[in-house]
Amino acid sequence: MSKQPIFRILFVNKGNNYEVYAKNVHQSFLYGFIEIEELLFSNRSSLVVDPSEEKLKSEFEGVTRTQIPMHSIIRIDEVEKQGTAKISDASKNVVTPFPMPNVPNKN
Repeated sequence: MSKQPIFRILFVNKGNNYEVYAKNVHQSFLYGFIEIEELLFSNRSSLVVDPSEEKLKSEFEGVTRTQIPMHSIIRIDEVEKQGTAKISDASKNVVTPFPMPNVPNKN
């Protein structure tokens, strides 16, 4: 039997880097979006609680599928085991964004 793959998805949202884990990742039916299904969060019941993971849990509570714009994706990795979902500050980002065309302002 083959083991179900787990994907780590890193993307930028609202000036922060999001790192989430999911069972399914594929191209969306919406042009320019990546679809992420079955988000995974740790079920550890310990005294130490990670506030960024709790924030992610509450933000994605009840979400079975989400669409993320392709230009917001930093990377997608298939990993052997699930890690901790987290939010970090994107101002320390070392990834250079893909250049976008400069659209003139029509006033």
